[in-house]
Amino acid sequence: MATELEELIDFLTAPSPPVKKAAVGIVRGLTGSEDGLHSLSNYANTVLSSLSRLLSDEKEVSEPAAEALVNLSQNAGLAAKMVEMGMIKIAMDLLYKPGSSITRLLVMLLVNLTQLDDGISSLLQIGDDKMQGLYVMKLVRSFCRSSETSDDPFDHVGSILVNISKKEEGRKMLLDPKRGLLKQIIRQFDSSSPLRKKGVSGTIRNCCFEAENQLQNLLLISEFLWPALLLPVAGNKIYSEQDTSKMPLELGSALSIDREPVKDPEIRVQALEAIYLIALQEAGRRALWSVNGPRILQVGYEDEEDPKVMEAYEQIGSLLVHGNETEEPSTNTSK
Repeated sequence: MATELEELIDFLTAPSPPVKKAAVGIVRGLTGSEDGLHSLSNYANTVLSSLSRLLSDEKEVSEPAAEALVNLSQNAGLAAKMVEMGMIKIAMDLLYKPGSSITRLLVMLLVNLTQLDDGISSLLQIGDDKMQGLYVMKLVRSFCRSSETSDDPFDHVGSILVNISKKEEGRKMLLDPKRGLLKQIIRQFDSSSPLRKKGVSGTIRNCCFEAENQLQNLLLISEFLWPALLLPVAGNKIYSEQDTSKMPLELGSALSIDREPVKDPEIRVQALEAIYLIALQEAGRRALWSVNGPRILQVGYEDEEDPKVMEAYEQIGSLLVHGNETEEPSTNTSK
């Protein structure tokens, strides 16, 4: 005989809209507790496929279904099952369906699914030569469009970009100059959204792990890259004309006026780690000197109070001191 839970799961596919609505509401409630998640995981295949079909239903059904899936996807085992059953394709198709009312929830579902390597590969469309990168390009375009509201459902795309840039294939895709994705992403660092800002800084930092092989592609966008990395760690002082005269216009202009400091220490650490990864390369150190970067780091360090951020400054400082004799304004070519 069917248990109460089995009967409830069967009601998710009921032809009667009120019955279906009531069932999905109860399932959503169950996903909010550990016990409920555990019970539902015993029927994972049925529950996940039924909920995924409800995502294209009316808002009163699709919204609780999406919320249930977001909750379920926080469990790594259930998230793996979702990836396996093609949930990323389902989410991406619905995300761009005209009039979608669950955009934010679908994006949050993708954030959870791209915590897994298989989820990242699925979003990157690895193995599909014709389509590879299409999903990522769509998400970057949505992320970078000007937000009309302060509550942009695509803000969380920043977290997806951080996730995919943890994988080498993801970094290469974002750094490909023909696609121009990283350049678009970096320009979002000026956003007033802390979530968006953190997504951008984490993505840049991860991409800088490719500096050894892709430094040229990083420096191709230096006009946007250096302000995004150096302004958060430049401290609070207004810089002298002597200092700013040795900087490109986009940096010098910003540092010669009062500005809003970046209060999140994690963003400052990520910026410093990215600068360090670039400065590990000789050409990267030269590029940093060319924008008067060491002076910016010196001033920023004087203002810094967070011990973790100070440690990140010191790591670069040590690297620059040891490379000083060959890197500072020098006409020497690479050794």
